[in-house]
Amino acid sequence: MNLRDLRYLIAVAEHRHFGRAAAASFVSQPTLSTQLRKLEEELGVALVERAPRKVMLTPIGVEIVERARRVVAEVEQMKEAARRSQRPEAGTVRLGIFPTLGPYLLPHVVPGIRDRFPDLQLLLVEEKSDELLARLRDGRLDAAILALPVHDDQLQHEFLFEEPFVLAVPERHPLAGRESLGVGDLASENLLLLEDGHCLRRQTLDVCQLAGAHERSEFRATSLETLRQMVAANVGITLLPALAVQPPVAHPPGIRLLRFSDSQPSRQIALFWRRSSAMSGFLSRLADAFRALPRELLTAPSGPADGVRRASPPDML
Repeated sequence: MNLRDLRYLIAVAEHRHFGRAAAASFVSQPTLSTQLRKLEEELGVALVERAPRKVMLTPIGVEIVERARRVVAEVEQMKEAARRSQRPEAGTVRLGIFPTLGPYLLPHVVPGIRDRFPDLQLLLVEEKSDELLARLRDGRLDAAILALPVHDDQLQHEFLFEEPFVLAVPERHPLAGRESLGVGDLASENLLLLEDGHCLRRQTLDVCQLAGAHERSEFRATSLETLRQMVAANVGITLLPALAVQPPVAHPPGIRLLRFSDSQPSRQIALFWRRSSAMSGFLSRLADAFRALPRELLTAPSGPADGVRRASPPDML
């Protein structure tokens, strides 16, 4: 058994196709198939169910793949630790971030990170939080930026910042004339939410429960941009994170942003990595670079989303 064969097995598990797995591994399909059969013979079990048009892992194959991923990840960490012992700020970091934060945070912090760590190669992966956690645990990511809380004793984290939410309403909504509001003002309101799997959905539901508000259940968006457009189209109201309403983000006309004056809803953001990681020292320094985010970007704005002050809107039609 060797690392090469374990990587072939992992490739088959990811692509579920021998030809694509071989191409991703830069070998011929017969070579990959032969090595995989040798691995099965050595272990004495079938790892893969071979069908004409698809490939499936056997139950023991699923377990072996997970173990193989951990083995390969540990070897890569050994290599990375050796490289970093010579130049701690050089090398590659595979960083995960979730979709309702990545596009709005990274443009503000990546230039500073490149200036501070010019030899660092930052490989970014954008996925929902549960997928990021799975990849972090099995070694496919070195670190991930996630919203607290995360309950996992095998991970350590450093707090980065707290991001407030603002309420986005159409111009003609009864709340649109307010300069600010309390969480209690959301009582009996129906909010537009993201689909299942987004941590922002869970956070918004927590606010709804606190305020006595409800989800508009006949509509679930796949992105913040869809929510933004639905508010502009007078479909409903929603919560948006502060970074998602800061320049240079473009907003459709017809949205008003309202700041909360009491019990301001927010989310806490942290950088997570495995406690066993050989990169812990450097990742702690990387967290410092993310904390350099200008504080004014975390101040919830209020007023027309396009920055144009308008007269108080009429009652909702």
